[in-house]
Amino acid sequence: MSGILRLGRLELRVLDLEESVKYYTDVIGLEVTGREENRVYLKAWDEYDHHSIVLQKADTAGMDHMAFKVKDIYELEKLESKIEQFGCQLSRVSKGTRLAEGEAIRFQIPTGHYMELYTDIEQVGTKTGSLNPHPWPDGLRGIAPHRLDHALLTGDDLETATRFFTEVLGFKQTERIVTVDGEVLVGSFLSATNKAHDLAFVKGPDGKFHHAGFYVDNWYDVLKAADILTKNNVQTEITPTRHGITRGLTIYFFDPSGNRNEAYTSGYMSYADFPTITWTEDKIATGIFYHRRELVESFNKALT
Repeated sequence: MSGILRLGRLELRVLDLEESVKYYTDVIGLEVTGREENRVYLKAWDEYDHHSIVLQKADTAGMDHMAFKVKDIYELEKLESKIEQFGCQLSRVSKGTRLAEGEAIRFQIPTGHYMELYTDIEQVGTKTGSLNPHPWPDGLRGIAPHRLDHALLTGDDLETATRFFTEVLGFKQTERIVTVDGEVLVGSFLSATNKAHDLAFVKGPDGKFHHAGFYVDNWYDVLKAADILTKNNVQTEITPTRHGITRGLTIYFFDPSGNRNEAYTSGYMSYADFPTITWTEDKIATGIFYHRRELVESFNKALT
């Protein structure tokens, strides 16, 4: 084990900060936990740390960085050394650079995306508490996911990216998509925990963001999410369906800046001895949209 505990946060670039805050609070149902001039910090109701989403006012949409929480400072230092040995550009982020965060290490991975690892962040708890808690708090709004679940990114050299996450950071590859001849990797699903995925890549332009997945309770909540999106006139890409890959239940839609979001549930548990599942490229449409068995054009093209 590498010492990585889980996915910690995404910092998303948005064009209109206040419009985005309204969307992520009223439609997604996140809670604002802090503000700075050009950033707003949010978390889901079932998350204990100060934030899992940071909205950054910017001229272009997309992802500034994705971060994973590490067990302690000793594991963080070990990973820092391994990342440098792999050849990634690495820098330190000072404590207090962002609200409620301690020091972090920041590095660029082979697909051009920026990642961070950290161990120190303020814990603010949940409204249900940790002593004799009720199953959910009163006053939930919107889709009201339990947590930020995963992100999907695009890049060209998925072999090297996969090798970095498995050999350096200790992730396991739960599923992969290959060309029919098996020669080229075109999709890679990676987990640092026992989830189906914490991070995934599909072949495409380097440095692009595909979507952020938010975890909801069940299939009914995915259907309810579709109702909430229609009530709020949110652009929906695909109505509720199932993934073949991960077996998750899903709906895709877009925030006001064009960043794709997903309400996601179900999926399997991946233990340490879980074998990697392989999909061939000719079945990719079934893997992604199991019921319709065909891709929508925007799925590969709407990237930020």
